[in-house]
Amino acid sequence: MKVLIAVTHLLGAGHLSRALTLARAFVAEGHAVTVLSGGMPVPQFDTDGITLRQLPPLRSDGTNFTRLLTAGGDVADAANLATRETEMARAVTYIRPDIVITELFPFGRRVLRGEFMALVTASQAQTPRPVILASVRDILAPPSNPQKAQKTDSIVQEHYDGVLVHSDPASTPLEKSWPVTPALQEKLLYTGYVAPPPAGPHPDRLGQGEVIVSAGGGSVGRHLFTAAVAAAGLSPALRWRVLVGGGNGQAVIAELAAKAPQNVILEPARPDFRQMLTHAACSVSMCGYNTALDLLQSGTPSLFIPFDEGGEVEQTLRAESLSHLPMMQMLRAADLTPKRLLQKVEVLVKLPRGKVPDLRFDGAQESVRIACGMAKGRA
Repeated sequence: MKVLIAVTHLLGAGHLSRALTLARAFVAEGHAVTVLSGGMPVPQFDTDGITLRQLPPLRSDGTNFTRLLTAGGDVADAANLATRETEMARAVTYIRPDIVITELFPFGRRVLRGEFMALVTASQAQTPRPVILASVRDILAPPSNPQKAQKTDSIVQEHYDGVLVHSDPASTPLEKSWPVTPALQEKLLYTGYVAPPPAGPHPDRLGQGEVIVSAGGGSVGRHLFTAAVAAAGLSPALRWRVLVGGGNGQAVIAELAAKAPQNVILEPARPDFRQMLTHAACSVSMCGYNTALDLLQSGTPSLFIPFDEGGEVEQTLRAESLSHLPMMQMLRAADLTPKRLLQKVEVLVKLPRGKVPDLRFDGAQESVRIACGMAKGRA
């Protein structure tokens, strides 16, 4: 079958990472997959076997997700958005997919409603009509008013065959962060968590005994990196590795290097990060969906400092739900200081590697089973 996945990450790169994990699961079953990516390019991500079509990229202006910027830093205007809408619709005409998946929309990315609806409308006009599914993580940003939730419900009922919820309902039902009406409940298809297979050990045992500090592949986390470098200066016996993502990563690394003590390694975000976690003494990170799953699978003692700028609550809710595990702790960004960071790390590095919780991590494979089953049933 032919599968089309549309995703736009605006700040971090977690949405694209999850979409690519889904894509790889379809490819593994012999399907042809195209990912339409509307965010900034993330070159370290593995796209082998996947057709990646890059739209003219956009990013948010920090945590202001209603103000979109082009790759050059200009405010995206009507012409920019119209070009993307046209390319979305053309992709459907060219690919003629059997399955269409929109990542996050219509539960988010409302500022890009025009292009996602262009994609959905073009899909509905196709004969035969493809299966149309939304794909959402475990925890969503709660709607700021009831009207937004009602509008989302209306779009789902009118245009979507189902909503793939990438969580385990026994641990995190969608109701934890989103008002689920009876009509929406009938559309929900829980898949388990979307995670790649456990990474296993690093062939060179990189990360051995280190405190690994990360913030994903996007241009976020500078406050975390700065605090970690300062904490390293207070703990010469510990070895710290700070992995900096985003298009401005090299500039951030150069800035941090001027203050970094000798027990700090500063590097760009690495594709072998997950393997390095197998050997790390401790992880310090935010609490995005993908990072949290990587840490759950590795059992690495972890400190979460959830991203909460601009009123964001998703990562805080996730960190709170995980902090009951003995190898996982949480420190709010407002409480972050080098001394407090070090106090938490000194406790965690003494803990044994944790047991992997009894959760479903096969959400990508289950998504393939669900989507392909629906498409075969329609045929």
